[in-house]
Amino acid sequence: MTVLPALLDTDILSAIMRQDPVVIPKAQDYLLAHEQFTFSIITRYEILRGLKAKGAAKQLAACDRFCDVNIILPLTDEIIIKASDIYALLRQRGELIGDADILIASTALAQELCLHPSYLNSRRT
Repeated sequence: MTVLPALLDTDILSAIMRQDPVVIPKAQDYLLAHEQFTFSIITRYEILRGLKAKGAAKQLAACDRFCDVNIILPLTDEIIIKASDIYALLRQRGELIGDADILIASTALAQELCLHPSYLNSRRT
């Protein structure tokens, strides 16, 4: 099976960091193909805010180490423009989702990465 480059969303990254037994084998396959995970700075923010709110010092340190060895994509003007287009479309349809999800999806689109690949995200399919 070809493992396409993917942008991890917050749920998947959190599952990897928790060593979720459903996600870990698929994450290991991904790493064999790509060597590093890629995620948005928005995902980093969502993970950090949750850990800090819980006062999870050990997990914060582990998160910092994890981030140091993986790829964190910043927000760019291209991503913001795509996000505003997505927001407008979803609003017109009456199907709004959270800004963080829109920004993560826009990052995936701008970087031509998959989001929610089935080989990592069997829980949502």
